[in-house]
Amino acid sequence: MPASQTKLSKQTRKHGVAGVTHVAIIGAGRGGTALLEIFANDPLVDIVAVAEIDASAPGLALAKRFKIPVTRDYRMLLNLERVDLIIDVSGSPDVWQSLQDFHRMGVTILGGASAKFMWELIEARIRATAEIEKTLNKYQSLYRLYVKETGAAVTEERTRIACEIHDGLVQSLAGVGFKLELSQQLIRKDPKASLATLRESKEQLKHAIHEARQVIFNLRPLQYDKMELIPGLTNYLKSYETQYHIKTEFTVSGDEQILFPRTKIFLFRIVQEALSNVVQHAKADRVSVRLTIDLDILRVTISDNGVGFDMQHVLHNPAKWDHFGVRGILERAKLVGGEAKIDSKKGRGTKIVVEVPLGKKEHSNDGKN
Repeated sequence: MPASQTKLSKQTRKHGVAGVTHVAIIGAGRGGTALLEIFANDPLVDIVAVAEIDASAPGLALAKRFKIPVTRDYRMLLNLERVDLIIDVSGSPDVWQSLQDFHRMGVTILGGASAKFMWELIEARIRATAEIEKTLNKYQSLYRLYVKETGAAVTEERTRIACEIHDGLVQSLAGVGFKLELSQQLIRKDPKASLATLRESKEQLKHAIHEARQVIFNLRPLQYDKMELIPGLTNYLKSYETQYHIKTEFTVSGDEQILFPRTKIFLFRIVQEALSNVVQHAKADRVSVRLTIDLDILRVTISDNGVGFDMQHVLHNPAKWDHFGVRGILERAKLVGGEAKIDSKKGRGTKIVVEVPLGKKEHSNDGKN
């Protein structure tokens, strides 16, 4: 046996491993690369050597990484002491003709159309696995974003509700308490003044009850037994207009029944956050919400006639995203597979467009995600 053949044989020999198939591969092009990728990590396969004459073949880099011996002469593989299967994916008619004339007890030769079918099948499996991993990574990223957004949303809602209760309900109740004390002091000295103070206290108490109901409504914006989005938005906008004295306009087209409950909730929160931003920053006296539900896409447009802001400046300064409510709107849109676009200029108001593609599963009408 030549010295080079002895070296190759010693390099590839495995001892004491039962049930392992020892494979030699001729060709390191597309076919050889596919075989190397799938077989190299298979515990029941030992790739003993690869034969390839083209130094630029892509499979050679893989062979080097997996520490698999390489030779330019495929005939050296035929004389290996330990080989059970030789697979020819070189595409050379001469090599395949030579292999058909090779016969050795215990060695199987695979080539031609059979070998091509094998590596094409393996290559398809590799592509499918890569696509699955890509999709899995995408959903893992969305899940992490969902968990992050959910935690942030809970904190945000608690802070917002605490501010609403402190600035509205608590102040109103404190005012009622003060007037009742004053009425008690006046009841003997000036009964008429005491009665007027009681009337004021009654009106203020009605206002406090309304504020308490508003806080509860903001916690449960949709009718949870039916998960109705349009009635929920209608009621919210009426209450919003009364509370903040901002004229609202709401237009709808389409049927909300094709939407998942989760999509409805996130959409409501986007509208709620956008309108909260109008109150805090826009100094607007008019706002419009337009909801369009088509078979393929859901679109909501929120516009105001407020002071606006420099959108490009805000986008390049993430520290300001939370201040202007940009982050919450963009991330909530992503969580339902959609996209939000915000257009604002100083002195020209702000326009927010949220688009959510509606896939086939949105049309199932079973309300399940």
